[in-house]
Amino acid sequence: MASVRTRCTVAALMALTAILAGCQSPVTPTPSRTPAQPTIPVTSATATPLPTAATPSPTATPLPTATTDAESADDAVDRVLAISIDGLNPRAITELGAKKTPTFHRLVREGAWTFNARTEWELTRTLPNHTGMLTGRRVDAATGGHGVTFNTDTGTTVHRAAGHYVSSVFDVVHDRGGSTALYSTKTKFDLYRRTWNANGRPDTVGQDDGRAKIDDVVLDTDAKRITGKLARQLTADPATFTFLHIALPDVAGHAYGFMGPEHLTSVTQTDALLGQLLDTISGRPSLRKHTMVLLTADHGGNGPTHADPTTLQNYRIPFMAWGPGVPAGRELYQLNPTKSDPGTSRPGYRGRQPIRNGDLANLSTDLLDLPTVPGSEFDRPRTLDLFGS
Repeated sequence: MASVRTRCTVAALMALTAILAGCQSPVTPTPSRTPAQPTIPVTSATATPLPTAATPSPTATPLPTATTDAESADDAVDRVLAISIDGLNPRAITELGAKKTPTFHRLVREGAWTFNARTEWELTRTLPNHTGMLTGRRVDAATGGHGVTFNTDTGTTVHRAAGHYVSSVFDVVHDRGGSTALYSTKTKFDLYRRTWNANGRPDTVGQDDGRAKIDDVVLDTDAKRITGKLARQLTADPATFTFLHIALPDVAGHAYGFMGPEHLTSVTQTDALLGQLLDTISGRPSLRKHTMVLLTADHGGNGPTHADPTTLQNYRIPFMAWGPGVPAGRELYQLNPTKSDPGTSRPGYRGRQPIRNGDLANLSTDLLDLPTVPGSEFDRPRTLDLFGS
């Protein structure tokens, strides 16, 4: 692809199609005062249509709308904001609707999306799936995976879990002169600071930028506060690659039950925080024209848990993209015929693949015109297309 310093952009605002019907921070979600939303059966394979319009944020600014045939569609992108919403069952977005989740619906209306992506095949837990997002690897270390099967911070590193050094998207961006940041509302994400800062490998690519691969690490269990910190950082000095983790839905799910009224309220609260970030980006041309937002989840959940990786409501997650060049309202499987829409199934790692949360690592480096993450598997070769090119 062409250099990320070329400045051309593409986007359009259209209507949307139909979508599918269907771990721990001290932050306490506000309990819902309304009855639980109707439940879509776990085994349903039918799509539930979204409303035909969602109320845009009052400060929303249309994304750039022009490019030339000579440039690659991602030429305008020179920074990526990757967001993981812990415990986000996509059914919550459809059940709440545009009125209660205007930002999620804005991402659908203005971006490319699917509500039928997949987690790691082996586990539907927080640390295993976030490690997959950052490394582009499966879980099973014996077959090339990252080896993180645990879900608490034990003081170890990803490298020790795998038995060797495991590179991440932070390595690729940092070692080529880019800036990186990690914001998380769970303190157990200190695993990643320890792995790629305290135990990062030497930088042997061009200028030596040091062993610490993550320039800014912010761990704060207050989701509202950490979102405000990131919004201010985006305005002042945005990183080339930023990873944001918000745990509100997961916290509510464990406390009250996934897809119950309190969990749905937490999704509404999360939607408001996302709206703050999108307004920050869309309100500033320097951000709006050059920032790609990617959003996914580590797992879904239904009832008291998300632990069973063979349950549809646990392994089905969203994957969304919003930024310059992304065609408005397009479903990602329609844009990517080489990817296999899994329906309600749980495909393994052989054969045609569904879109997975683990695609995030190499999709991010691709958008930034950087090499693939060493040792990665997902989206390699990089075929996940956000632009319809």
